[in-house]
Amino acid sequence: MEPDYSDLVQKLRQSYMKGLTHDVEFRKQQLLGLLRFLDENRSELIEALHTDLHKSYYESVVYEIDFTKNDLIYCINKLQKWTQKEEVNKNALTMLDKAFTKPEPYGVVLVIGAWNYPVQLALLPVIGAIAAGNTVILKPSEVAEATANLLKRLLPLYLNPDCFQIVSGGVLETTALLAKRFDYIFYTGNTAVGKIVMMAAAKHLTPVTLELGGKTPTYVDADANLAIAARRIAWAKWTNAGQTCIAVDYILCTRSVQNKLVIELQKAVEEFFGKDPKASKDFARIVNSRHFQRIKKLFSGGRCLFGGEMDEEQNYVAPTALCDFKEGDAALTEEIFGPLVIFINIDGLDEAIEYINYREKPLAFYAFTNNKSTAARLIEETSSGCVCINDAMIQACLEHLPFGGVGSSGMGGYHGKHSFDTFSHQKSVLIKQDFFLEKLNKMARYPPYHTGKVKMVSGLLNKKLRRGRGWGTAVVCATVIGVLAIFLKGFSYSVYEGY
Repeated sequence: MEPDYSDLVQKLRQSYMKGLTHDVEFRKQQLLGLLRFLDENRSELIEALHTDLHKSYYESVVYEIDFTKNDLIYCINKLQKWTQKEEVNKNALTMLDKAFTKPEPYGVVLVIGAWNYPVQLALLPVIGAIAAGNTVILKPSEVAEATANLLKRLLPLYLNPDCFQIVSGGVLETTALLAKRFDYIFYTGNTAVGKIVMMAAAKHLTPVTLELGGKTPTYVDADANLAIAARRIAWAKWTNAGQTCIAVDYILCTRSVQNKLVIELQKAVEEFFGKDPKASKDFARIVNSRHFQRIKKLFSGGRCLFGGEMDEEQNYVAPTALCDFKEGDAALTEEIFGPLVIFINIDGLDEAIEYINYREKPLAFYAFTNNKSTAARLIEETSSGCVCINDAMIQACLEHLPFGGVGSSGMGGYHGKHSFDTFSHQKSVLIKQDFFLEKLNKMARYPPYHTGKVKMVSGLLNKKLRRGRGWGTAVVCATVIGVLAIFLKGFSYSVYEGY
């Protein structure tokens, strides 16, 4: 029987309507509660992440807990500033008025997390939603069961239950939630489910952020430092056993570069994980048997360059490089989302750009080159959610850069202030203060209209193209209007002085 979340959603909507989350200090206290949750349950989070994905201590702390914690602290420190109104430029008809944008929350938000980074990808959107003043229902991924259960059990101890709730479960529960009207939905996962989420949101005209994925291309130029490129590609590919939405998916290079790069990648794998990666405490496992079988099928049609070892009992797949696939093979059409890297040979830069542009727009694109013009062409002539030159995946650690896709890899972005902006509606506000100038409105604004009024309004409002010089006249006009505005404002009476 499908669960009914009507009462739960209504409870959070009532809390929002009462204005409980509108108070910035209240929001800050909830965020501080999240911070205490991360600090006080660090060891339990690490244990749950190891249970779900065999994540190492380093990956659990750096890429999950501290990554989330740093974004959270940044948000707390900046929250007061972010919530302030922002004044905008005015024109001649509004010179005496107050004009600004003011961020306001959407209302009740649904956040659907993902299993591959089950702490970070669940809590980062929640941070932005709470900071913006929304009430939130979080649905963590049931695939990372240990982490989901921990969040369900402990998070309610740190957050106000009238404004924040967690729903556990699988497809049935997610489907039931999507049937309800939310004011914003944030989903992280695959493209197929992203389409389902968007269709459900469309019934209520609910805005969405979709953090999806796709096949991340990596171009390696003949002039690149292959030893450095190999280590950075290896790190970005085999962190979390390749179960990262912005992990390297395939490498575009000439056959000559491939032969050299494969040697360097093997060196990097041994340097990172030893001669037997299966025995390394730093190499993760595939999340479950279903995904293990999915990855196993991706070998079909290709030639193994190194790696290829598998242990179904442990859901272990070794760091692996493959090549010589034919167009239409699963490895060339499906997102890898595992520890396989695919080599695709091209003749040069033009063919690489054509190959990328012929396919769906990726969430990320990486390139290794020492040629500035090559880097510029790759940035300008391809489209992706983000680009990183001479490194991979590291761009996600900079909170000032929005993280998000384009096209089939998603829509919207978050991290840092971008999370706050995602969950905020920028409300436009204009407050009139020129009541004593009503006679001017009769002369220019109100009917009956005639050509004289057209000329007057056009003279005040029509803009002109800048053609090199001519700044002098503009500065003089602006100065005259500004002085006049200050003078007249002294005679203006307003009941909105609080703004």
